[in-house]
Amino acid sequence: MNFLTRFSLKNAVAVFIISFLFVLGGIYSFSKLKVDQFPEIEFPQITIEAIYPGASPDDVNEQVVSKLEDQFDSLEGVTKITSSVYDSIGIINLEFPFDTDLDRVEQQINSSLGDIGLPEEADIKLNRLSFGAFPIYNISFFSSDGESIEEIMKDSVIPELKKIKGINNVSVAGLTNSLVQITVDKDKAEQAGLTLSSIKNQINEKFLSFPAGKINDNEVQIPIRVEEKLDSISALQNLQLTSTFVGGQNPQPIILKDVAKIESITENSELSRYNQKNSLSMAITKKQDANTVEVADQVMNVLKKYDDQLDYEIGIDSAKDIEKSVSTLVKEGLLGALFASIAVLIFLRNARATIIAIISIPLSLLIAAIFLKQMDISLNIMTLGGMAVAVGRVVDDSIVVIENIFRRVRKSNEGMSDHVIIESTKEILKAITSSTLTTVVVFLPIGFVGGITGEFFLPFALTIIFSLLASLLVSITIVPILAKFSFKKVPVEEKEGALQRFYGRLIEKSLNHKLIILILSFVLLFGSFAVVPSLGFTFIPNEESKILTTSIELPSSTSLEGTNEISLLVEEMFGEQPEIANVTAAIGARDFSTGLRLNNKASYFVNLKEGVNIENTIKSLENKIEEIAKKENTDLKISVQELSTGGPPSNNNVDVDLFSNDLEALQEAASIVEEYMNKNNDLKYITNNFSEKRKQFLIDIDSQKASEYGLSGFQILGTVSNQTMPVNVGTLKLDNIDQSVQLSFEEDLESKEQLESIMLFSQKGPVELSEIAEVKEIEAFTSIQKLDTKVYARVSGQVKGNDVQAVSSEVKSGVEKLDLPEGVSLTSGGGNDETVEIFQSLGIAIIVAIGLVYLTMLVTFGQARIPFIILSSLMFVPIGSLVSLFIVKEPLSVSVMIGFLMLIGIVTTNAIVLVDRIGQNRSRGLTIRNSLVEAGKTRLRPILMTAFATIAALIPLAMTTSSGTLISKGLAVTVIGGLTSSTLLTLVIVPVVYELFFIKTSKQEMKSDVKLDI
Repeated sequence: MNFLTRFSLKNAVAVFIISFLFVLGGIYSFSKLKVDQFPEIEFPQITIEAIYPGASPDDVNEQVVSKLEDQFDSLEGVTKITSSVYDSIGIINLEFPFDTDLDRVEQQINSSLGDIGLPEEADIKLNRLSFGAFPIYNISFFSSDGESIEEIMKDSVIPELKKIKGINNVSVAGLTNSLVQITVDKDKAEQAGLTLSSIKNQINEKFLSFPAGKINDNEVQIPIRVEEKLDSISALQNLQLTSTFVGGQNPQPIILKDVAKIESITENSELSRYNQKNSLSMAITKKQDANTVEVADQVMNVLKKYDDQLDYEIGIDSAKDIEKSVSTLVKEGLLGALFASIAVLIFLRNARATIIAIISIPLSLLIAAIFLKQMDISLNIMTLGGMAVAVGRVVDDSIVVIENIFRRVRKSNEGMSDHVIIESTKEILKAITSSTLTTVVVFLPIGFVGGITGEFFLPFALTIIFSLLASLLVSITIVPILAKFSFKKVPVEEKEGALQRFYGRLIEKSLNHKLIILILSFVLLFGSFAVVPSLGFTFIPNEESKILTTSIELPSSTSLEGTNEISLLVEEMFGEQPEIANVTAAIGARDFSTGLRLNNKASYFVNLKEGVNIENTIKSLENKIEEIAKKENTDLKISVQELSTGGPPSNNNVDVDLFSNDLEALQEAASIVEEYMNKNNDLKYITNNFSEKRKQFLIDIDSQKASEYGLSGFQILGTVSNQTMPVNVGTLKLDNIDQSVQLSFEEDLESKEQLESIMLFSQKGPVELSEIAEVKEIEAFTSIQKLDTKVYARVSGQVKGNDVQAVSSEVKSGVEKLDLPEGVSLTSGGGNDETVEIFQSLGIAIIVAIGLVYLTMLVTFGQARIPFIILSSLMFVPIGSLVSLFIVKEPLSVSVMIGFLMLIGIVTTNAIVLVDRIGQNRSRGLTIRNSLVEAGKTRLRPILMTAFATIAALIPLAMTTSSGTLISKGLAVTVIGGLTSSTLLTLVIVPVVYELFFIKTSKQEMKSDVKLDI
């Protein structure tokens, strides 16, 4: 690669032009990078939403979900199937490995749906999950002039927002639905022999439009079409109905308005409020590949057009959070660059030389940006974290080159000539190339780390790889040119400094007392492992959120109005809390994560003020909601927890799964486990997915009696359904407007007796339901949860601190000792199991990285023993890393493991620079002992300089407490501590190990020296 240096010196202008083009390309690429909080990762999951209107959980399970599960179980690659079944809806979640082609799986699912034999009424929808599934905005809208804003929202705002490129969905809670309500008088309908189904059929028969052939008119074919329709509500009111069930008489015509009231009404299927004020609540999600900040800006531009007609408040603003995280990481990166520059200046003591050395920082990062843009990688906390971490390392090669040029020029009589610069660069070329390549290859095993970790850290690794390779190129092209033109005169060579003299004596003493040095080093190493138990063990450290997601769930039979009454009391309580900034409430609204809409559930986004103690606030709110429940004598399920907006899973959950075919025993077992976990002070957010029971009426048909009257089960089902739920006629064009039409009886059934007295129209005439069926009152569960087709209950909790492993083990052993009902089996696990698996993968990745580093150095140095000498420096990395983590109370986490992976490359760099010089000395004929001492003194400054620059660059990241940087913090602390200890020990250990590997030769040389002295 020395030809690049020669080419650069001969064609300096061309190289500067190329560099300028790279700078322009980098700036352009930076400006075009999509800005997001997390890497664009689509989870290998497909969610199937099965809607079966009016069906009970048992019916949905038996007729829809179980059939789908049986079909999906044979899908190639599916690793887990979970399902939840409720009234009228079932949710099935399929999980796959990360390398699965989900498009192909989705095609397989769609093609198989027609062969399953699902009920005609069942509607199946497929969804896929990614980091972009969480709303980038949650906005509450109000009228600025007191007029209704629904029309402008439906006709203008929502359509305009949906046109924005990058918008995935715009959903609005709180909108009213207009429909034509036909309220039938039950007594009159029975006298006329009419049911809701018969009225629906006769209305739909009046909307006819079909082709009826063609006629030839003068050789021209004219199509014929037969049409019949009701074109207005007035025409609907005057519709003639016919009954065939009036005591054997001939059918008598009946006018619809004589038995029913027809009116246009509006209804709310969901309610929303902001700070107790009625509002329309809008949730906006973006497409996975869209630029979050850019989309958010366009949303705001649209809303500004309606400032005179709409008022709005923003409850959730993901773009603002992203900009905050990005700006924080940019600030930490800039501070790191500044600190690295100061570190270089302290050692070089020359401003121009410092500028030349640090020129690699902007150039390397800009070149890296070009590659990131080409690979369509977004600017997120991982790529920015990679740049912030790389800042200290990209300057290393340039430091070594400029320092060596300075040293050679000072010893040469030629001054700053091309020849001296080329020879200086050539002398150090092997060391910087091999050290950069070893740092690059340590990131290749990231590909062996499967799952979310590998996907999440891949952009981080690629950013560092691109930056390091660019820095190597800069150091052997740009740096020599700048050195040539910046220094016509080089300061006179300084005498050997006190530090070098001290280090020289230290090497000699260490070489004379190898055993003592090794024993002391290993004592420090094993002593550092003593702090491991107190560090804690987690996937990614917990990060507090200032937004709480809160929900209350009433008994499943509660109406929207009943839920709203309790919600108003809860919202009033929220408004009285000084620590709460604002609250967005949604009653009966669809949950964006599950797709469920429950009338008995109210959800809230609670924004807290700055400086609030999150844990205390959550406890306080839970207690106050419980007080409201007691006062209102209402059974509430309460959830108050911090908002999770995506990103990698924290894996701080502890799950206990219980299995049994006896649902009663399963419910009891789940309650016992829930009570036990609630008593554990290390857990929070305890949830139990097993549902409550509710009263249910079961109509048991007597088949013989039903046959005598000529009634089928479906006829009975239809008649009962008509009495208990509205009948949807469909969307009809009335008065030139498409309107939904709905049928229902005037009075709802309110008792078992009324249910039994439902009138059925049979071949023998009217007959009450109780004559042919028995109405039983039973208790039934409101939902069914299944894991891999087996019914189960899951009790979950989140670990408060960072020692997930210890708490998980404690819960597991405690649950196994509980006295659970007979027939209930359990498995316990959760995030800790996944974390252990990931750590094992990272451990393998570290071993593979060490192997790759060995191969790289074997190719570079051509001797099998030299790589072992260099790798000996890695043994003492844990000393500084573990002690540093202990001091700053940072747990062992995935980011810490990535830090250890990085250290393999960084630490071996120092050893390579030292060993390379030793090899050069031996090739010049120096003895091993003299080679070691001279190499140590010569390479002391560049080793300390590069290490200090890397450490200084990482200090801002290690010290930060800002949101969005916790992933980088653990890594920074690990690298700073490990690099500090390994650098200090490398300067002593590597010479000792080197002489041990060549002990025979060294002894022979020392004997020869003794003889010569004699």
